[in-house]
Amino acid sequence: MKKARINTPLGIAELTGDSDGLISVKVMDEGSLTEEIPSDLKNAAEQLNAYFDGDLYDFNLKLNPQGTDFQKKVWKKLLEIPYGTTTSYLQLSRDLGDEKAIRAVASANGKNPLWIIVPCHRVIGSDGSLTGYAGGLHRKKWLLDLENPPKQQSLF
Repeated sequence: MKKARINTPLGIAELTGDSDGLISVKVMDEGSLTEEIPSDLKNAAEQLNAYFDGDLYDFNLKLNPQGTDFQKKVWKKLLEIPYGTTTSYLQLSRDLGDEKAIRAVASANGKNPLWIIVPCHRVIGSDGSLTGYAGGLHRKKWLLDLENPPKQQSLF
């Protein structure tokens, strides 16, 4: 298992993975950066940097998250949420075929091990509110603003 820490506008991202794929990406407020990124993690680091620069909208990485079958099903569905859009926990539950599973879906969403790569930040409350985000609501708002910046109003 290899690890690397890179700087992002939202803190230090710790990437964990190997030749079988990226296992986790988590954000930390502080920590030391990796001087040389392991070859198995270079592509992920480059794509994260491109995402934060506004040059990448879809990640193309080999993923290997660890979780239950249900969690993996939720995380796979999260990958279908397009850049710059959001969905609600209720809609995500419906899309997975069981509206009553909303709490289980929200729990699986909160346990997503692949910060940003699997875009759990694109899931909001049914009323449009920013609810629940393991990385902190300030990070969720920042990511949604990055993906959908406010439109400049014309003065004329």
